[in-house]
Amino acid sequence: MKHEWKKHEKALYLPKNEPTLMTVPEQKFFMIKGKGNPNHTEFAERVGVLYSLAYAVRMMPKQGYIPDGYFEYTVYPLEGVWDLTEEGRQLDTLNKEELLYTIMIRQPDFVTHEAAELAFKQAEKKKPHPFLKEATFASIEDGLCVQMLHVGSYDDEPKSFDQMKNFIQSNGLEITTLQHREIYISDARKVEKDKLKTVLRYKVCPIK
Repeated sequence: MKHEWKKHEKALYLPKNEPTLMTVPEQKFFMIKGKGNPNHTEFAERVGVLYSLAYAVRMMPKQGYIPDGYFEYTVYPLEGVWDLTEEGRQLDTLNKEELLYTIMIRQPDFVTHEAAELAFKQAEKKKPHPFLKEATFASIEDGLCVQMLHVGSYDDEPKSFDQMKNFIQSNGLEITTLQHREIYISDARKVEKDKLKTVLRYKVCPIK
């Protein structure tokens, strides 16, 4: 049976549109870092590089290589960890040019470093791009988090972040990093702004 993250991992990818506490396990990702406005072409090109790697893994059986434990699956959604430069933090309003990001696409557990290396080679052969040299493969464990589903424009996310901060404070927790994670459930090119679905996540810990 094909593994579909929307069906089989609902707690991670389709949470309620109110804050919830959960523990996020270790996961494997292709990732790439950048700085600046995500509306710029450079951001879209980095996203394209990640998808070329993700689909290289997805298509490996058709290329004659089947990783141990391979199973049919739907490619995971794009994610981003967002931060601001020191200059950006000093400003009263958000300047998107001061954004720092690591965008990523999760990979199934069967993807080893060997399989990832092969994906890089295949992507380089099929769709070469300078940003491929900037991409990496690694595991990340978010651990204890507060997350919620934000429905609407990306520019309206501060309302949901405020809800999450209130929940965190009310439950004796604190945010452990100024970064936050976003998981893009909707394709912004195909879905109207007010219907976009994005999972927002903060790493937290109990107040000591």
